[in-house]
Amino acid sequence: MTAVIWHDIECGAYAEDLGLWRSLADEHGDPILDIGAGTGRVSLDLARHGHRVTALELDGELLDELARRAGGLPLQTTRADARTFELGARFPLCIVPMQTIQLLGGRDGRLAFLRSVRRHLEPGGRLAIAIAEMLDLYEVLDGMPAPLPDIRELDGVVYSSQPTAVRATGGQFVLERRRDIVTARGERTSEHNAIELDRLSAGALEQEGREAHLRPAGRLEISATHDYVGSTVVMFDA
Repeated sequence: MTAVIWHDIECGAYAEDLGLWRSLADEHGDPILDIGAGTGRVSLDLARHGHRVTALELDGELLDELARRAGGLPLQTTRADARTFELGARFPLCIVPMQTIQLLGGRDGRLAFLRSVRRHLEPGGRLAIAIAEMLDLYEVLDGMPAPLPDIRELDGVVYSSQPTAVRATGGQFVLERRRDIVTARGERTSEHNAIELDRLSAGALEQEGREAHLRPAGRLEISATHDYVGSTVVMFDA
């Protein structure tokens, strides 16, 4: 359950992109494939708006929680790797929110993913991928002001996720956090967490899409918020 808690704390509050995914869903129709669905931030929102959704996620703990939350909504879940999935179905719309494609291990992983999606798109279907081309680099040092932590209390236990750095190392951005858990007795545990995002431009992704026999179909922008970076949504047609 801990993976679910941290995922919800660090990702679940983001809502700036939901209107864009709803608009694409209304335009292209059902069913929709949500790739890297996590605990269902986007999948559940679309299903609550009446769309039929298939949520694809590799982490079984996150996917089980998504299925529990779905209840009677028109939502199916499937556990699979985004680079190798085979669902035996086609979709008019596939979406990849919140920089998921930048977690696939570089160019080879992205190409494998794009080819997998190509097999699952209906003729003329749309693929929409959110990427962060640039991140503001920083490091929290002693005496420096730090970003506010994301905090949640559950059953008397306080979970805190404190951003501590964003670094650029070679071909990646590394997002670092300190995760603290404080029990009702005041006992504290801490751990360091780091997520590596491949550095990726919209132009490079469009070229990789062409190599996977997808046609670039424009870009949309998601504005930055106080707590989250902005994104470029790169779109392709089958």
